[in-house]
Amino acid sequence: MSSHADETKTGIEATELIVPTTCSPEDLPDEELLYDLADLFKVFSDTTRIKILYALMGRELCVADIAEATATSQSAVSHQLRTLKQSHLVKFRRDGRNILYSLADDHVYTMLNQGMSHICE
Repeated sequence: MSSHADETKTGIEATELIVPTTCSPEDLPDEELLYDLADLFKVFSDTTRIKILYALMGRELCVADIAEATATSQSAVSHQLRTLKQSHLVKFRRDGRNILYSLADDHVYTMLNQGMSHICE
């Protein structure tokens, strides 16, 4: 990770990053991080995956319930959940014979809300 990604402002929560004010090459994150970030944003490029993420906001659902909430086939939901799990956007837990899915953490909720705010401006 670049040194700028680890820096924080004094008196602000440790997770808030300082944004470089210049665009010189030494201020850019390293190439691997940029590649990973581009891959993460690609996951958000599919409307079915976005629907699934919205369906999971604040609740756990099984594949059948996600399919019903998103008007998508169970097969399509399962396929997209695999991508969402690999990107660490969705987590799951077993409850007897059922597998329940939920958003991985609050970052996913924040990214969706920020994206929606940006396009609604």
